[in-house]
Amino acid sequence: MDDYPLLNLFWTMLWFFLWIMWLFLLFKVVGDIFRDHELHGWGKAGWVVLVIVLPYVGVLIYLIVRGKSMGKRDLQAVQDRDAAFKAYVRDAAGSGGGGGNGVNDLARLAELKERGVISDDDFQKAKEKLLA
Repeated sequence: MDDYPLLNLFWTMLWFFLWIMWLFLLFKVVGDIFRDHELHGWGKAGWVVLVIVLPYVGVLIYLIVRGKSMGKRDLQAVQDRDAAFKAYVRDAAGSGGGGGNGVNDLARLAELKERGVISDDDFQKAKEKLLA
């Protein structure tokens, strides 16, 4: 271990950690390029070429130019997934599927409410719909 002192080990680990973090950032940027619906063919191709040909500088330029909108797209994607999940739960809770058996449907709704999958308001609306 005399040839590789502790300080050199620390620096090696630090550079390795920074390299791994840069790889994560690179994948995030490339994913954002392809997820962006405002960019079209040549725009996406240009950014991908820049990020691949000049990886460190290209990622830095992308973050400077499009970093703010990158965060907005991430937030919008999360909100879209959340809305889709809630709509699915409402449809599943409201449609029943028990062959018109209101008791089974009501029990299923109560179970969803107990688990916290649906809110009290959603439970009341679905219950009124079943009992109507």
